[in-house]
Amino acid sequence: MRLMTRRMLPPNISERARDLLTRLNIYYAGVAALALVNLYLLIHIGFAWRAANNQNAAAFEQQTVSMKTAEIATRPLQGLDAKLERATGQSNMFYEERLPLADSDVVAELGVLAKKQGVKLMRVQYVEAPVMAESAGALTEIRMDASLSGDYRPLMLFINGLERDKMFFLVRGVTLTGEQGGTVGLRLGLATYLRAPVATEKAVVVPLQNGTFASGSPVGGGDSR
Repeated sequence: MRLMTRRMLPPNISERARDLLTRLNIYYAGVAALALVNLYLLIHIGFAWRAANNQNAAAFEQQTVSMKTAEIATRPLQGLDAKLERATGQSNMFYEERLPLADSDVVAELGVLAKKQGVKLMRVQYVEAPVMAESAGALTEIRMDASLSGDYRPLMLFINGLERDKMFFLVRGVTLTGEQGGTVGLRLGLATYLRAPVATEKAVVVPLQNGTFASGSPVGGGDSR
């Protein structure tokens, strides 16, 4: 009986236990390795997410700066249509109201200003030159060399009146030519521009002879336009 009982018992129980423990250890080791791999991947995912956030923040900041720069650059262009319309209106007003139509208008205005200040406009030489002759707003520049005489203060008031006159005059140079008995001689370089008539106007051109006016001509004092 004892012999049969021994044969029925599982042989070498301790070896099976060791084998089972070995398998569990391998299983645990595998689980631990997977856990380490997962932890490694999670750490890398965390770094990648942080880097992506930083890049997104930098890109967003750069885009914001670019948009702000573009906005500042476009500010001068805001309302450009209205500015162009206003500038065109002012240009047309200057063209129609301050530029003379004919040589006779210039002569008459110089005479009025000279008479008003009590100075003598003795002689005016002029030269004409087309400006933008091929364009729609063609002008003719008139350059004048005028000789005047009178007291110092009236002469200065005459020059000031030229610069402030409704008709456009450009003072190009002033030269003192002499003084005698309180009367000052002055040589004055001037310029203005003749324009073409607009639709509602008709130009009346009075030719100037030999490019020179002397005292006794309409320069001595005529009516303004």
